[in-house]
Amino acid sequence: MIDKDLFRNGMSLLGGAVNVITTDGEAGRFGFTATAVTSVTDEPPTLLVCMNRHSFANPHFKKNGVLCVNVLRSHHQDISWDFANRDLTSEQRFAKHDWLTLETGAPILEQALVGFDCVIDEVHEVGTHTVFYCQVKAARVSEEGSGLVYFNRNYHSLNGESSLQKAS
Repeated sequence: MIDKDLFRNGMSLLGGAVNVITTDGEAGRFGFTATAVTSVTDEPPTLLVCMNRHSFANPHFKKNGVLCVNVLRSHHQDISWDFANRDLTSEQRFAKHDWLTLETGAPILEQALVGFDCVIDEVHEVGTHTVFYCQVKAARVSEEGSGLVYFNRNYHSLNGESSLQKAS
């Protein structure tokens, strides 16, 4: 079995978009910061979202059955920190920013680069994490902006410009 620290160090070099995952419903309004988000398929449009099983918000996401993946812009480091800060209450996290909703009622950050409004379709427990398979019911896509990525334990801006030359 691979050493846990070696695995974590290696994973720090696998860059990922920074997202705030939100929910609202019978269990209340909650959110957390995540990079463990990926597309599964486009038929039907499905995303995979991973969340620590021991997170205070975990049972609330399961009970609400909906979530929104809010893809952050490069200047949203403060929002990422707010939703990762264990000292802030859910009310404090949400009060600092502007929100709207689409189909499911899950909060969408008005300034998000992209907001994927989802229904949780399947839930699997794997090791320390819960894996949510989420069907996208609606989306709100910004026309412009740079993305926020987390790589090598630091935030970086992804401006969308390719460093590769196009084939002629």
